[in-house]
Formats: sequence, structure tokens, C-alpha cells
Amino acid sequence: MRSIHHVNFVVRNLEASLPAWEELLGQPVTSRDELPARGAKIARFRLANAWLVLIEPTRPDTPPGRHLAEHGEGFFLLSFGVDSLADEASRLGEDWFATPVRSGLDGWRVRDLEPARTAGAQCQLTEEP
Repeated sequence: MRSIHHVNFVVRNLEASLPAWEELLGQPVTSRDELPARGAKIARFRLANAWLVLIEPTRPDTPPGRHLAEHGEGFFLLSFGVDSLADEASRLGEDWFATPVRSGLDGWRVRDLEPARTAGAQCQLTEEP
């Protein structure tokens, strides 16, 4: 692991949540995106070398949608930055991973870790192009 890549918070209403986060962080949102395959609208803030990501689920049958239904708004996921997902899979072993590699924003390649291996925490690894 080389860094914290991004931290995700799930929100019910992205537009209603943004003003408070912009005030807290002292900056406007850096970018807005949609990930239809993940059923999410996203707003990102760049904080030094990491991203703070707000996610509004657009469907209840997705990981963010299920998380919101089960836990409400708040912390959702921590992603660690890695140089190579393949190298980390070799180092850790496949039993550390809950999902195959998938595409994320900006060409990111991400892979979710098995929550049973991380004391129930939702974590993933992210490789940038």
C-alpha cells in the first residue's frame, strides 16, 4: 500500500449534502460524476493526495444502495492506493478479495477486499492508470 486513495461517504441527497461539505472543507466540489453500473451519482473533493467522495445511490440494489438502506448516511468505504492490483493479489492471495477487478472513475481499476478479512470494514484497493 502506498496511500489512502479515497474515502467514500454515502448520502441520501447529493445536492443537499454538498453545501455543508464545501463549507467544512473550505473549497468547492472538484468534480461530479455518474457511475451507472454502480448505480451512483458522485461528487469528489481533492484533499492533498487523496479524494473525499460523496455517493448518492440511484438504485437500491447496488452496494451503495444496500449500505444506505442498512446503515443510513455516513462512512461507506476506504480505498488504499496501490501501484499494481496484480502484485497485491499475488502478495495477499485471492482469499483477501471479495470481487474481481472493475473499472472506476478516471480509469481507476479497483478491487474490493473481503470484509471478513478487515474486521467488517468496507475496504478496497485502487490502481490509477
